[in-house]
Amino acid sequence: MNLRRILILLPLLLIGGAAAAYVDHYQHLHPSTSDAYLGMHVVDISAQVSGPVALVAVLSHQAVKRGDTLFRIDPKPFALALQKADADLQQARQAQRATQAQVVTAQAQVDAAQASLREARRHTARVMKLVQKGTASKDDGDAARKALKEAQDALAVAQAQKAAAIARRGADGDDNAAIKLAMAVRDQAQLDLQHTRVLAPADGIVGEVDLRAGSFVTAGQGLFALVETGDVWVDANFKETDLVRIHPGLPAQVTVDMAPGKTFNGRVVSLSPASGTAFSLFPPENATGNWVKVTQRFPVRVHILDPAPGLRLGASSEVTINTTQSP
Repeated sequence: MNLRRILILLPLLLIGGAAAAYVDHYQHLHPSTSDAYLGMHVVDISAQVSGPVALVAVLSHQAVKRGDTLFRIDPKPFALALQKADADLQQARQAQRATQAQVVTAQAQVDAAQASLREARRHTARVMKLVQKGTASKDDGDAARKALKEAQDALAVAQAQKAAAIARRGADGDDNAAIKLAMAVRDQAQLDLQHTRVLAPADGIVGEVDLRAGSFVTAGQGLFALVETGDVWVDANFKETDLVRIHPGLPAQVTVDMAPGKTFNGRVVSLSPASGTAFSLFPPENATGNWVKVTQRFPVRVHILDPAPGLRLGASSEVTINTTQSP
């Protein structure tokens, strides 16, 4: 009877042992963890200019597309600032044209002074020859040299006036400093006017929106969050004993509790350089007499290749990595 029982139980024990060995081997090659959570990019929405809110175009938890209007700041003050900047730029161009006309006038005076100087030099040369021959008096020679000196001084004055006109004008055209400054102020005013309309930076879902029309917002003030839905990953905490077989590029299977019956394809992106407790605010103190060794867990990021609509940030997940394939 005992032999008969042994003959019956032995195959069962062998089958059970083989199954257990297979499961253990499979788990060794396919490490898995349910300590995993969905991750998504979160953008803090804020205004780039300060002012009263004129329109709020979204509600809490509303799905938006990239470029959709989230809210609008009253554009009237910024439109007036742009008009003033345009007028200042026009005045700067007019002033530049006026100083350019002064440069042209100064150049004409230089040309006239140079012509007078050339004529004075020729006249002086003729008179000095006549003085040497005795057909002209020394007074005539002195008068000619005086006229030459006056022509030279007149040219120097004209050149100085031209240099002063060029200095007042500065660089020509749009390279002029005053025009550059006016253009920069105009461009900034135009940019500020554009920033009164705050747009969604990416496809996603907005968080809690408490903003209301009439509220005054300050530039850089965080108003609400936008959770991007285009890029989804899982931060899975694997045991340190599993990390030796996990490498970036390995394929993975991801299941999410909020999407039962569906399996997502993933790929390992990166492994954390430290355990989760190492980044905590108060790391555990192990220098005590009652220390107990605990297997540490390390975050592994797995990018989901085929995310589905409806996934939410922080959802519980389970990740299984196939270490039998090459990264």
